[in-house]
Amino acid sequence: MTDLTRASKELFRRNPDERFETLRSLWEHCHQQREDSTDRWHSPDTIGMQAADRSIRLAAGTDGAFLMNDWSFSQLCRMAKVAKDTVNRLSSETATQVFRETMPSGNKPVQILTTGDTVRSLHGTQYTRLWNADLVHMLREFAVDFEPPQKGFNGATGLYAGEQDMFVFLIDPNGWTEINGEAFAPGFFVWNSEVGRRSLGVQTFWFQAVCQNHIVWDAVEVIEWRRKHTARVSEGLSQIREIIERLVEKRDARKDGFAKVVSTAMREKLGDDAEECLKVLNRQGITRGLAKKALELAGQKGAFTVWSVVDALTQISRESVNAGERTETDESAAKLLALV
Repeated sequence: MTDLTRASKELFRRNPDERFETLRSLWEHCHQQREDSTDRWHSPDTIGMQAADRSIRLAAGTDGAFLMNDWSFSQLCRMAKVAKDTVNRLSSETATQVFRETMPSGNKPVQILTTGDTVRSLHGTQYTRLWNADLVHMLREFAVDFEPPQKGFNGATGLYAGEQDMFVFLIDPNGWTEINGEAFAPGFFVWNSEVGRRSLGVQTFWFQAVCQNHIVWDAVEVIEWRRKHTARVSEGLSQIREIIERLVEKRDARKDGFAKVVSTAMREKLGDDAEECLKVLNRQGITRGLAKKALELAGQKGAFTVWSVVDALTQISRESVNAGERTETDESAAKLLALV
């Protein structure tokens, strides 16, 4: 088992205006952002820099001059192969001259994504965008039983979208089942960036607990898939959908299997009387004192079925103050269920 901290890192780095209560509200935001954005293709010789009001603007041919945010400015510096920290110390006029002399030339067009009067990102021809709205739409359609975890200590929701990327943390609160005698529920992370800040990816898992810092504790069967934003990135939607569908199929199979085990345990007797049942429990390594206490509780509910004794052990575990005793009792209950 492992502890997953990816969602916790998102919790601590997200501002309140990047948090969303539901998948629907997240989708509405991403959809509107897509509607307000425009892809512009320009050859390098039609792209220029203009100094204005202690800042610089990117002039994109006849489309006009645009402001830049921190991410697109960083991309511009990498494209021109100049140090961002150095440019930030220059006057706008000097910085403009630097870019005029260092911007690459050639015939390959530059992809410029703008929203309003601001450049969101700059890319070459090899970059292919996957819209956040399309990814969230798929989640709303194929992850219907999943929802965000409990809110973090600072109000963080697990659903985030900012200027540079998007992150989704969902769990199935009704998907609890047993794996090797312990309770687990399914969950997953999904992430993407429309501006090249991070890859497209998904991570699925089965977990035992999520704390208020959104650390996922004791995760098993952790599966991760990711893809860069290249020509076939749109196929990633289908692959993420298939990964989530497999998680759902496994959840349903495990719940059905556990239900069958419980049904059998409710019918199958450990013995006809307490003395016979005590011998069975002792053979399973359950101490005499714990076995007698469990049988006393089970006897109050009628027949000594496997389930009645397991239920009694569970009750004893909940009432135990000592962690070691709780572990011993839970292991004893798991051994009995394994009999059926």
